[in-house]
Amino acid sequence: MSVDSKPINVHILDKEYLVACPDGERDALLDAARHLDKAMRGVRDGGRVIGSERIAVITALNITHELLQNRRESDQLSRTVDDGVKRMVEKIELVMQDDNGLQKG
Repeated sequence: MSVDSKPINVHILDKEYLVACPDGERDALLDAARHLDKAMRGVRDGGRVIGSERIAVITALNITHELLQNRRESDQLSRTVDDGVKRMVEKIELVMQDDNGLQKG
């Protein structure tokens, strides 16, 4: 545990864990623990996965899948916005060139 970290108790699937937490990250860690607990309970309560370790692995896979899907969607959105901005800049430059040509003539 680093000097800037403090131990925080989190509860996940009816177990308590002591986790090192950097200063200023307590709320984020607790939110993450609540999210993980809820996701693991969902997998467990679905009834098709038995055993804490298997529940944890399936939950990790589900959360990782969501993360990667969100990243792909975010990357696509960024490319779309970048393309739109480039087209707008090109149009503005064309209009400015036309205006400059009119002002000189």
